[in-house]
Amino acid sequence: MDRLTKVERSWNMSRIRNKDTKPEMIVRSALHKLGFRYRLHAKNLPGHPDIVLSKYHTVIFVHGCFWHGHSHCKDFTPPKTRTQWWVNKINGNIHKDKLSNQQLKALGWRIETIWECELVSAKKEKTIKILVDELKS
Repeated sequence: MDRLTKVERSWNMSRIRNKDTKPEMIVRSALHKLGFRYRLHAKNLPGHPDIVLSKYHTVIFVHGCFWHGHSHCKDFTPPKTRTQWWVNKINGNIHKDKLSNQQLKALGWRIETIWECELVSAKKEKTIKILVDELKS
């Protein structure tokens, strides 16, 4: 049973954004401080990547662990109510992510995916360092 009323749950869900999320802002800020320049949410590319680094022919997706079904992550547990609906929704997101990645690879783009759980304060610096190393390689 949901502890919130239908109106409260609807209000909470309406506040969840798909652009300019906190994890995305962390990555963008770090890249900008390191001198990287990028475009945001390219509508002309499959999957509308969060960050596009044209110079490096690389796109970056910053995924929320819950919304994109990050396997073996403590932040991804299906809700106890309407479980089947949520499982279908998240599996649909995973399928769309795979399809977008295939299309981007076919167009010659390198793809980096950063998960929300990799940007907690204890792991943030290491994650950004790995990303920068990948970009420069």
